[in-house]
Amino acid sequence: MKSVLLIGLGRFGRHMALKLRELKHEVLAIDMDEGRVNDVLPYVTNAQIGDSTNEQFISSLGVRNFDLCVVAIGDNFQSSLETTSLLKECGAKFVVARASREVHAKFLLRNGADDIVYPEKQTAIRSAVRYSSDNVFDYIELTKDHSIYETPVPRSWVGKTLIALAIRQKYHINILATKKEDLLETLPKPEHVFDEGETIIILGSNRDIQRFLQSN
Repeated sequence: MKSVLLIGLGRFGRHMALKLRELKHEVLAIDMDEGRVNDVLPYVTNAQIGDSTNEQFISSLGVRNFDLCVVAIGDNFQSSLETTSLLKECGAKFVVARASREVHAKFLLRNGADDIVYPEKQTAIRSAVRYSSDNVFDYIELTKDHSIYETPVPRSWVGKTLIALAIRQKYHINILATKKEDLLETLPKPEHVFDEGETIIILGSNRDIQRFLQSN
């Protein structure tokens, strides 16, 4: 369990607060808007109304005591930048800041952010990959060159075993899991027989995965 300081309770911040709670972390949520604070209060350890660009307010939070500080402000870049800088000045261990543009990310990193997230960009890329193909159910980018895809089992695989198909040798991809309805089998054994209606979760280079998808 980690202690998290979450600043900014717009849509991104609120969703993050809900997920952190689900993961059993302690969260102190901050926003200038009383309505947003009241909305998230049932789902976090504590929540406060406050101006994160105010040095006295930030100092009062005991920033050094948090394992993670998240600057989720999305509608005011100047506030995001000032908040990030103040957190580092007050001794924050690790600061993750939200950015919508590359230029914003550069300034945030220069002013103390340890890492950057791009919610809109990442969602757009994931949606483009998923919905531009008829045979991709989900997609996670690991690096610019490698990803994880969930895709249906090719018809030609049905009734055949993993080892007989020599998938790694032929396609240069790895099967991390198979799924049918709500049943997930991680790292399927070589004798696993593929079934109709089953999906596979595969890992590989984007180039190899695209070749596989196009060939099936």
